[in-house]
Amino acid sequence: MKNYLQFNRDQWASFSAGDQVKISQDELTKIKSLGDVVNLTDVREIYGSLIKYLYLVYQEKSALQNQQREFLHENVAAAPFIIGISGSVAVGKSTTARLLQVLLSRTYPDLKVHLMTTDGFIYSNQELKRRNLFERKGFPESYNMNLLTNFLQDVMSGKEDIVYPLYSQELSDIVPGQYGHVKQPDILIIEGINTLQLPTNGQIVTSDFFDFSIYIDAAEELIEEWFMQRFVRVLELNKNNPNNFYYEMANGPREDALQLAQETWQMVNLVNLREYIAPTKQRASLILHKTEGHLIDQIYLRHF
Repeated sequence: MKNYLQFNRDQWASFSAGDQVKISQDELTKIKSLGDVVNLTDVREIYGSLIKYLYLVYQEKSALQNQQREFLHENVAAAPFIIGISGSVAVGKSTTARLLQVLLSRTYPDLKVHLMTTDGFIYSNQELKRRNLFERKGFPESYNMNLLTNFLQDVMSGKEDIVYPLYSQELSDIVPGQYGHVKQPDILIIEGINTLQLPTNGQIVTSDFFDFSIYIDAAEELIEEWFMQRFVRVLELNKNNPNNFYYEMANGPREDALQLAQETWQMVNLVNLREYIAPTKQRASLILHKTEGHLIDQIYLRHF
């Protein structure tokens, strides 16, 4: 990783030493993903420096766009600053994305910050079954990449209102007839396992649209442990929720459910991580490396 500058936690924290925390512990508890761990110390030592650096890069893009408009004598709509967040399932991508949205919005209140996930661009369960891809859900071919690319092109063109499909974790499927809206944000955060992946058929690379990308990294055995812990917690939370995808598993033999989760990790998530997600790590602008207890211990910042 010669093209990255490496910082330990103390070194990285020094870049925002003395800055005020813009979120409470209660708020952190509400926005963190199931099974993830984050506290106010993390905000001060990791995310404080990160949002300051992100704002520097945002200002650089804004200044360049202004100079281009002046040079071309064209009043072209400003494209948003796009941040992509990638990594394995259960590694804490969603928590990082939500936390960045809150902190950026509060630290720089004049900025409009929108958050979305690429989950909405996965094919519906019905379509996956029609294509014989249901067992490959989460792999690159299970996403409608043409739709995602068209969406990103619309975002970059400055359209006033762009819709995108919504995915429900409760249903484990696309929500029929419901859509999210992107309305010319200053900063757009896009979170998903496939945000940095390279296409196999010559399509436009999704990450080409990103101004900054973050990869959440951890050892495979730790991610497996977090995945299994989260699965057990999901079962416990949905024993009395018949509308949830996991309701039947939650009320069936626990050993069968755990075996299914282990098989899902070994045959789907681990394969996807090794073959398609982890190889994109060194395409990221910044890598947050986690160790036991979701503690971020190393930060890698690309410098060329």
